[in-house]
Amino acid sequence: MSNRLKSETSPYLLQHAENPVDWYPWADEAFEKAEREDKPIFLSIGYSTCHWCHVMARESFENEQIAEVLNHHYVCIKVDREERPDVDQVYMTACQAMTGSGGWPTSLFLTPDRKPFFAGTYFPPQSARGMQGFYELISHVAEQWRTNKALLLRSADEVLAQLKTPYKSDNSINRNLPQVAVSKYKKMFDSKNGGFGWAPKFPTPHNLLFLMLYGKLKGDSTATEMALHTLAQMLKGGIHDHIGGGFSRYSTDKYFLVPHFEKMLYDNALLLTAYSVAYSVSGRDCFLEASEQCAEYVIREMTDGAGGFYSAQDADSAGGEGQYYLFGYDEVISVLGEERGGAFNEYYGITKDGNFEGKNIPNRLHGEIEAGRFAEEKRELYEYRKSRMKLHLDDKILTSWNALMIVGMTQLYRVSGKTKYLDVARRAIEFIENNLLENDRLFVGSRNGKRFGKGYLDDYAFYCTALLAFYSATGEHAHLASAKILCRVAVEQFGDTDGGFLLNGKENEKLIFSAKETYDGAMPSGNSMLGFVLARLAQLEPTEEWEELKNKQEEFLFGESAQYPTGHSVFLLSLLFSENPPPKITVVCGADEENSSVVKRLPLYSDLKLLPEETPDYKLLNGKTTFYVCHNHTCYPPTNEL
Repeated sequence: MSNRLKSETSPYLLQHAENPVDWYPWADEAFEKAEREDKPIFLSIGYSTCHWCHVMARESFENEQIAEVLNHHYVCIKVDREERPDVDQVYMTACQAMTGSGGWPTSLFLTPDRKPFFAGTYFPPQSARGMQGFYELISHVAEQWRTNKALLLRSADEVLAQLKTPYKSDNSINRNLPQVAVSKYKKMFDSKNGGFGWAPKFPTPHNLLFLMLYGKLKGDSTATEMALHTLAQMLKGGIHDHIGGGFSRYSTDKYFLVPHFEKMLYDNALLLTAYSVAYSVSGRDCFLEASEQCAEYVIREMTDGAGGFYSAQDADSAGGEGQYYLFGYDEVISVLGEERGGAFNEYYGITKDGNFEGKNIPNRLHGEIEAGRFAEEKRELYEYRKSRMKLHLDDKILTSWNALMIVGMTQLYRVSGKTKYLDVARRAIEFIENNLLENDRLFVGSRNGKRFGKGYLDDYAFYCTALLAFYSATGEHAHLASAKILCRVAVEQFGDTDGGFLLNGKENEKLIFSAKETYDGAMPSGNSMLGFVLARLAQLEPTEEWEELKNKQEEFLFGESAQYPTGHSVFLLSLLFSENPPPKITVVCGADEENSSVVKRLPLYSDLKLLPEETPDYKLLNGKTTFYVCHNHTCYPPTNEL
């Protein structure tokens, strides 16, 4: 048995292609059928590595009895949130408005004209533990549609009216907003376990990047230490894959011990940047090691042969969440032997009783991380772990997430001096330019050589950020030129007359309302990232055009972030950049030193240009590597000692 999803390319949709539910992809055909047959729509949104999406699929969407009700009374639509972030954004906003919370799978009931009238997330198949059962719910909604449709239609109109009501932002401009945010972070900080607030704890590396830059520029050691302590605790905890490198999506507890085991490209990209910056700030070798292990994991397991990066690895394996990552005490001994295995178990807190469902999540929460320990043992356990079972890989290549990883690899190159990571970033840029860019228009992503979706705001904002990061690390002007072209396209396509930028552009499908996201959640928002791009362009090429666009977006984001500055850390980061322009450093490399050793000696907070040999404008001083530094409109004498 198969349904209409069998010809889709999304791994998530293909996971449901054999369901007895007669799924449609998001397409006019589905809405026309609902209109023609006067049926409500059941909309299910998720992604291929989502644990609770799998659970609901097994319990409900593979259930013949439930499928029969859905097929008879509804038109059912499946959406991959990563392929259609616009659909996800609109209906997640609706779900949050109706229920006070959100998450995946997102389950919504719509009228044929796409208006939501009921929403939720995961439902068990039958009512249990105070949760309404899915079979009971779909039966009840179907009955209400038959007998009381006018009420449901009125409810849908009321929900849509609420969603369309513009948010009244604060029009004041408070230049002390970064300081206000830091004060709030200090109140929320968990000084023992790291992170902010209670469980679950998400990494939100952009918050930590803001705190580290604030600490550096303002001399606030507490802000810096909050970020460094959080990064250290995550590194010690089970959210960090001590065997294979990289990080899981979030911690279910306050200790960073038990993660939600899926690994997302965007988390690892943002954390790669954060740990690289943390090494630059602190000089702690464990942070550099974490960065390199994360990068090697991505290169080894998440990189396409043509240079793009895959999206995610699943939380579930062998029928349970996290089974791939767990070890028994005796299991480690059997692989490493009594002496080495015993030492490894003691170091990583692996006991006979276990710390998660009778098995163990390796961690160092009981001691410090020592860089370089047990490298060979980890390699052996990694190979053994791979032989036990396989993880599902979501092999979509998404423009926005790839852009974040380009930034991470570029920053790691700068702190390590290893050109390998710059080469990885360059190949990913080439992949995007060859496969996901045409006539100055970006696409959302590709899979198996087939690209999909006209790009959204996030695609342009994130990719421009990646191009500027690469330019800042190399001084290669072509990347600055590309960033300027694509930024102008973004301004033209997504700009809103009321200020800020819409997620959907002029060339995207028009949905029931236009989403304009500014909140930096698990990922930065497109508005804050484009604000950062405009702030950087105004510095790198100070013209009236960029200055005006930067000021306009700043003014908009001041209003949006005034009530909740800690939820707008990327905007605050761009403010710090605007007020504290990084120095421009041109390096003429002498025969006495390799480029790689020069790069890692340079401050991360700077714009670089590396010259392999002297030019008429930039000559070697004393025949040695020479640094030319300009800062705050002042150029300093050339020097051999930075």
